[in-house]
Amino acid sequence: MFDKLHNDDDRGQVGIGTLIVFIAMVLVAAIAAGVLINTAGFLQSGAEETGQQSSDQVTNRLQEVSSVGIVTNGNISSVNITVKKAPGANNIDLSTTTLQFVHSSGSTDMTYVENASNIDASTEFSVEPIQDEGGESITVDSPVLNDPADRARIVLNTTQIVGNGGLSEGDTATIQLNTQSGGTTEIRLVVPETLSGASAVTL
Repeated sequence: MFDKLHNDDDRGQVGIGTLIVFIAMVLVAAIAAGVLINTAGFLQSGAEETGQQSSDQVTNRLQEVSSVGIVTNGNISSVNITVKKAPGANNIDLSTTTLQFVHSSGSTDMTYVENASNIDASTEFSVEPIQDEGGESITVDSPVLNDPADRARIVLNTTQIVGNGGLSEGDTATIQLNTQSGGTTEIRLVVPETLSGASAVTL
């Protein structure tokens, strides 16, 4: 009889210990599940943000419409680049767009200047509206392309950028336009072999 009671007590103690271990395992599993859920949410949020940034870099960029060189004293003294926003792009603020001009003489990083009359033409470019379909979106203080039909002209003074009177006959140059979203557009300028008698040429 005493042995039976003793055995019953042992089983009770084992049952309580098992219950404690079980509860502890449940608590640990709950905590682990919470951590996993939070981590999964964080990773999903990060992936969505990265995906959106990657998408913006592809879509939110400028598209070249035309590039025209103005001829002065036998050289291209300035370049007018007409741009629009690429298909599927959101609004593009040209005041936050940067430009890199690469020529055999070197590379120049350029930024937008609001006051074209007070421009440092060697490192700054100005913007002129050509077609503002949305109405007053391409302004001096905030030139924004917000409509597929919008057109703006980026004006570069190649005399100041390149020196020696500007781009010469047969010269080449590469321009990279980088929007705030990271979208990049590369434009290659090729000066004709002869500029004789021309006042403006397509590059």
